[in-house]
Amino acid sequence: MRLVSLPTDTKFRFMKFWKLGFVLSSALSVASVILFFVVGLNYGIDFEGGTLVEIQTKDGPANIGELRQEIGQLNLGDVQIQEFGSPNDVLIRVVRQPGGEQEQQRAIQLMRDMFQDRVEFRRVEVVGPVVSSELAQAGLIAVVSALLAIMIYIWFRFEWHFAVGAVVTTVHDVLITIGMFAVVGLEFNLTSIAAVLTIVGYSLNDTVVVYDRVRENLRRYKKMPMAELIDLSINQMISRTIMTSVTTLIALIALFIFGGEVIRSFTFAMIWGILIGTYSSIFIAAPMLIMFKLRPDDSADDAEEAAPAGAS
Repeated sequence: MRLVSLPTDTKFRFMKFWKLGFVLSSALSVASVILFFVVGLNYGIDFEGGTLVEIQTKDGPANIGELRQEIGQLNLGDVQIQEFGSPNDVLIRVVRQPGGEQEQQRAIQLMRDMFQDRVEFRRVEVVGPVVSSELAQAGLIAVVSALLAIMIYIWFRFEWHFAVGAVVTTVHDVLITIGMFAVVGLEFNLTSIAAVLTIVGYSLNDTVVVYDRVRENLRRYKKMPMAELIDLSINQMISRTIMTSVTTLIALIALFIFGGEVIRSFTFAMIWGILIGTYSSIFIAAPMLIMFKLRPDDSADDAEEAAPAGAS
């Protein structure tokens, strides 16, 4: 079998659009912050507290409208009913009941009594307000700690220009991912936090790969203009970036379609994270080096001494 290989001598001029990328990313980041405070996230039971019940009907596909009407008769407050997976599988989310643990158990028992002959109860989870608050706090600490650790790591490995660029890029990816959750209304739960942390790692890895090549070329082409040097570095890495992103996306899309409701928000966030992380490593992380004047004596007059883009 013949292996398919991507071209390695590309000469795309990515830095021609770096200002446009900054404007677009700034607008998306501001919009994400506004959406977070105005629209908010669809917090899952992990953060809001409440009861999650997964059932499977025994006699054919579930009738969502009928289930909603019957559960409404129990007076449990806000209830979300969602079909997932096969037509027989249903997720029921019940808002946290006032009155403590006994009231949560009472709500579960009421549903068991109502549906015991018609459905199989496959999963029941109850999250209290104290636990949900602690989980939200722990998630926030995890994300902030990851960003601080990234800054320290990059600071020691590269110059400060790279460290600040990596952190700004990572914050950009996290902000836009949060904005995406606000737009689509997908449930934001603990697996979403795990996805955000994974995105942080993926974005950082992609950024470091580009930065490594830029630093290598900085030593090799001492008088090449910065924008041209960055284009050269990205073109040298673009086939690797495409192969990594595409193969990862294939696996994630398969998980999103066939993996079930439990990991759907995780895989959706990861798919988005791969796309936004690849974009930001090219149009945010790399141009930050131009903005921070990593090469202060950068001059177009030196261009004739530079090697042509695409050289390795």
